[in-house]
Amino acid sequence: MSNEIANVNYELTIKEEVKKFESLVRRGLLGEEDLNAAAEAALHRDKDLQYILRYEYKISSRKLLESLSNYYKCPWIEYDERMLIPPELLYGLDSEKLCVSLWFPVARLGSRIIIAACNPKDEFVREEIEKFFNTKEYTICVALSEDIQALIQDFLCGPPDNIMGKERTGLSYWRNTMAEWRTRLAGYRTNFAKVRTYFSLQRKGLGLIAIARLLMGMNKYPNLIPIYWSMIVLGLILVIAGFYSYIMIKHSRMTPPDHRKMLEITAATLMFLKNYQYFQKKEIDTPVYTFTLAHLFESLKNHCVFIASSLDNKIRSALSHERTALAARRTIAACFRTVYARGRTGLSFMRSGVAFISLGLGLMVHFGLGVLSILDVFIILVGIWMLIDGIKNYLPVRKEQSALAK
Repeated sequence: MSNEIANVNYELTIKEEVKKFESLVRRGLLGEEDLNAAAEAALHRDKDLQYILRYEYKISSRKLLESLSNYYKCPWIEYDERMLIPPELLYGLDSEKLCVSLWFPVARLGSRIIIAACNPKDEFVREEIEKFFNTKEYTICVALSEDIQALIQDFLCGPPDNIMGKERTGLSYWRNTMAEWRTRLAGYRTNFAKVRTYFSLQRKGLGLIAIARLLMGMNKYPNLIPIYWSMIVLGLILVIAGFYSYIMIKHSRMTPPDHRKMLEITAATLMFLKNYQYFQKKEIDTPVYTFTLAHLFESLKNHCVFIASSLDNKIRSALSHERTALAARRTIAACFRTVYARGRTGLSFMRSGVAFISLGLGLMVHFGLGVLSILDVFIILVGIWMLIDGIKNYLPVRKEQSALAK
């Protein structure tokens, strides 16, 4: 008799578990025989059916939650380590009891509390929630038991004011902030590359003008004069096109700020180090730099992340600190690359400016003053503009470049 009762209970348990995931079969994500086999395996091995389906049948957690939501007729919620749960919801929670009843508070919307629960229909869970929070204003969302265990592990392993989930959320926020700034810096470097590309058009245009001017001054082939003038016109078109493109980039929304402003913004994205990173100094003599980027780079270079041992320390939290420190280094390196790109662009302008000033003066001295000297003057003026613009781009960043070299 007892064996018959046990068999009946066994079959009822399997049927109840299978019902929760029947929508997977209807959606063609799993065969009915596979689902029944998974339910039997879960019961024999004392595992959750969710676990078997997720890790052995490769059903994603999102699909499992959708199926559970369809069964319980309620919303679902998925674990995310970036969750920022209000500390006032965590005071007094007993992790051992929650591991048995499998529910956890995840948010507060006004006066309503959002609860994640493995079984939203469980009356015992509802009674426990109402008794603990002394309210009936709550909404239960279904969640995977594995996710609830992760929430308990993350948020109840230390004092609510110093929970690791909250700490990692802050670190994730700063990593995103640094990533956004690195993306913007990459955009600035792309603009510098565009400037150099359009600048090459100006060089080619001035080269054509100089060659045509030289051939016209030599006057060896008078019948080719129309071709020389065509070269001059084409050269002017290239110069104007390159100059127009340069001006458009210089006045666009993605115009790179001056190098000092760039350094200030980079330093601002690293302000989190003061509150979120814990450093232990290595016994290495660090040179003192007066320049912003070099100082920031050295302060990270000779430090390592140090986490004091305590009950709420876990490897994921330590790795989160490591990732953030590495992201800070990448951000500083990206700023350095952008500073170098500005300096490289300035040097390119300076070289070409000196070359064209020399060329224009040489043509003027060789052929003397005349009607065609207008072209010589034009080449000299453009060269002077290139030299001045190059100096304005290069000299302000020279100190930062030399500091990194040291």
